[in-house]
Amino acid sequence: MDRLHDDPAQAMHLGGLAPDKWQIDLLRSRWSRALLLASRQIGKSQVAAAVSLNAVLTVPRSLVLLLSPTLRQSGELFRDKLLPLWRALGRPLIDRAPTQLSLELSNGSRVISLPESEGGIRGYSGVRLLVVDEAARVSDDLYRAVRPMLAVSHGRLLAMSTPFGRRGWFYDEWISQRPWKRVRIQAQQCPRISRQFLAEERASLGERWYRQEYQCSFEDVVGAVFSYEEIQRCMTDDVEPLFPVAPAPQRQAARDDDDLQPLFGAGEF
Repeated sequence: MDRLHDDPAQAMHLGGLAPDKWQIDLLRSRWSRALLLASRQIGKSQVAAAVSLNAVLTVPRSLVLLLSPTLRQSGELFRDKLLPLWRALGRPLIDRAPTQLSLELSNGSRVISLPESEGGIRGYSGVRLLVVDEAARVSDDLYRAVRPMLAVSHGRLLAMSTPFGRRGWFYDEWISQRPWKRVRIQAQQCPRISRQFLAEERASLGERWYRQEYQCSFEDVVGAVFSYEEIQRCMTDDVEPLFPVAPAPQRQAARDDDDLQPLFGAGEF
């Protein structure tokens, strides 16, 4: 535990893994909000598992939630990445056998896998770490529902994803000026992905899908009539409105008047 306290990257080293430089940087950095925009098969799930284990092993009574668009996805992150790493570390702080979706430790810490269900997650509070996998496919409403879980605990939020078009909260946060730690890793930066494989993928998928899946590019939605750049070029604040816009109170009063129905028809007394 002392080695994890001193160097969070030891979670991967002690587990027999050789982390990439960007993974070491993410593990060692002191961030409260992090966006990981990454290619497919780049190692984002593995580093999320290491971040999660650091949280529950080094701080007693920590709650880590793993959230994905489906329970299958969050369960795979838990079973295929987090549990094997925990076992490789020697099953530290074991209290009881883990289930298919959760791990409870003797120091009171827990890791729980959840699907994208606003009603099923609102009961959680005091979250030490919230991991949102495939974040670009998680709805805006769910994102807004989970953020308050970090209010009192001052917990961390790690959102990781490949792009899914220029839409949704993940894209908005990525291009915003808000204080996130942003990490962008393309496929060609991963030593485990060969250039030959990427060439085959580019030929098979086509440029648009290749850029999205492997080069972290936010592409236009399939079937869109106009591109994002074309729409942005049409936007301007220099055009005067054709009709004057009433102040908000007047507009509300006008709507209220429209809602009133006459007691009698025209000409009746």
